[in-house]
Amino acid sequence: MRIVAQRVSHASVTIGEKIKSEIGTGMLILLGIEDADTGEDVDWLCNKLTKMRIFGDENDAMNLDINQVGGSFLVVSQFTLHALTKKGNRPSFIRAARPEKAIPLYELFLSRLAEISGREVQSGEFGAMMEVALVNDGPVTILMDSKNRE
Repeated sequence: MRIVAQRVSHASVTIGEKIKSEIGTGMLILLGIEDADTGEDVDWLCNKLTKMRIFGDENDAMNLDINQVGGSFLVVSQFTLHALTKKGNRPSFIRAARPEKAIPLYELFLSRLAEISGREVQSGEFGAMMEVALVNDGPVTILMDSKNRE
């Protein structure tokens, strides 16, 4: 699994003309799932995200986690995080999991993140064409890969 975690002061997902989800202070998580991913990848990422100290304290040092600032999560499935760009100019998405594998892991990620963090978890809609809006606070953007544990 690959994620892009962005510290936000506001983020939302719009499908069609309707806002599906929105949060204030928190993290926007773009989540890419590949065929080799399992529940172990879900748990590792959810634990890391919950404890990640990327929010500013009274001195604006990144010392606080999402619980300490009362933040929320917004998770959006994004298969393009597994794009292969080595050959040619058109990315290949062969490593991205097919919906029959990805949807259950996406749903597990949402439930485990809520359970582990105790925080509100909003989401996009798997497979939908979405407009994602955000105000990246900082900006702070973190890339993580559960296979490399980085």
